[in-house]
This record gives sequence, structure tokens and C-alpha cells, in this order.
Amino acid sequence: MKPADFDYTAPRTVPEALDVLADTGRDVRVLAGGQSLILEMHLQRIRPDLVVDINRITELDHLTTDGGQVEVGALVRHGHFESPHAVPGPLGRLFSLAVVNIAHPPIRARGTMVGSLAWGHPASEWCAIATALDAGIRLQGPDGAREVAARDWFLGPLRTARRPGELITSIRFPLLGEDTGVGFIEHRRTHFCFAQVAVAAALTVRDGVIEEVRVALVNCADRPVRAYAAEQALTGAEAGSPRSGHRLPDGHPFVLAGRIAAEQDAAPLAEPYADPEYRRQAIAVLVGRTLRQASEGVAT
Repeated sequence: MKPADFDYTAPRTVPEALDVLADTGRDVRVLAGGQSLILEMHLQRIRPDLVVDINRITELDHLTTDGGQVEVGALVRHGHFESPHAVPGPLGRLFSLAVVNIAHPPIRARGTMVGSLAWGHPASEWCAIATALDAGIRLQGPDGAREVAARDWFLGPLRTARRPGELITSIRFPLLGEDTGVGFIEHRRTHFCFAQVAVAAALTVRDGVIEEVRVALVNCADRPVRAYAAEQALTGAEAGSPRSGHRLPDGHPFVLAGRIAAEQDAAPLAEPYADPEYRRQAIAVLVGRTLRQASEGVAT
């Protein structure tokens, strides 16, 4: 068995980090929050030759708003988004709805949003939100800087479009208009489990008609899923005004969208405590509920 020891370095600038990452002859891993990496190393499922700790690169610890976009640096922690005011408008509310589902406070105090995008786990809340909102992942590497759209970033479980020697420096999200409502609802067996199913939604309604809608599904395939079929069915439909606390009628557009998402958009895999059919049923229910949550946010 290979020894568990490894080399460690902590560069202070992005160019220094890129110099180290250029060593493609070894298994090199980047450490930001480390909440996934350290666990995998502890279980010896990952045995890197070199760990590059980027926590001393202060330029990566930034959160800026410019030109209708929010840029989240690689060292911004999950916990920063627990306040709905950390990011302007509905986008900040969406982040705050989602982040409380990530593990527990010590994990959120250390883990990072960009780290979740780098890891690419199908059950990641941030990966689904990035997919829903067409976020852009920004990287620097041997060939310079580039940006990859979230829809092209995820290649499968724990597989992304990052090239050897590249470092993710930030992710850019479009700001959402004040007339946009947002929703995020998650279902899991226990508080400490990964999501069995979760749904992120952003909904713009004008004059009672759904003008724009974005829906993404968590852990409903081998990567985050944008529910395009459900979105298409909703666009141009009447949102209605379901009474708070009352069950949506079967013919409501949100209910129909949930069924479409479950049947056409999702491709759930079997898990020990949830077979694909159970998860399709959960997807249908959660999509309807999340869209309802988003529509109520439009009114407020």
C-alpha cells in the first residue's frame, strides 16, 4: 500500500500556485476549504503526491459586484452567504436559502463555494445553482485565463472541465432583478446526509404570466440538471395565486412542471435508501413546492 504521506506547499500568489500546479507528473490537489479533500484523503480514497494550499493567496478572497454580475473568489466561505444581504437582491436570498442545507456550521465556516464547483459532486447545492443561473467558472492556467459556462463544466460525478495545471480563481453569477422570486428546497434522510433531491428555482412573473423561469435539480443525475423541459412548459403560463398553506391543484402549472421535470429532465440513479422511482416522485413534489416558494417571493 502506498504511504499516506505527501508534499505540501502554500503559495502566496496565483503565479506561484500555477508554477506548482504545472508539475503534471504528480497527483497535485488544491486545498481551499478542504472539507471534501481531507475526508477523501483520510479514507485513503485519494492519495495525492502534493497538496497546494491556496489559503494565503489573499487576492482570491473577494466578493465583488460589477456590471450586473457578482464575482465570488475562490476563498469565500459557505458561511458568508447565510445572510441574505451578502449579495444584492434575490440572488442573495437564493444563496441564503441554499447554504443552510450544506452540512453544519463548522463545515460552512471553512468550506468554499468555488471548492464545491471544483469538486463537482452531483449532490452539491452550489453546483445546481450555478447551472440554473448560467454562471461562469473562471480559471487561470498555463495557457492563460479562460471562463467556462456552468452548463459545460460538469462532465460526470467528480469530473469537471478543469485542465491540468489550471486553478479556479472565481465564479461569476448574474444578478437577478427585483421582480424575480427564488426558491430552494432540499430533501434528505437526516440532517447530516447528502441531499437525496433538491431543487433551485428563479421565477420572473409579470402581469400574472411567467416571463422567465430557471430550474435546476440536485442529485437527480450524474451531474447537476437544468430542467429545460419543465422551464419550457412554464414559460408563458399563468402563475396563478395559490393560497398560502393550501395544496396546489393537480392542474396547476407548477404541479405539471414537477411531473415534466421528473419524467423528462431527471435521470436519477439508484441509491441505498432511494430507488429511481421514489426519487422521481420526490422530484415532482419538490419542483412544485420550490416554484411555489419562488412565486410567493415575487409578491414580496
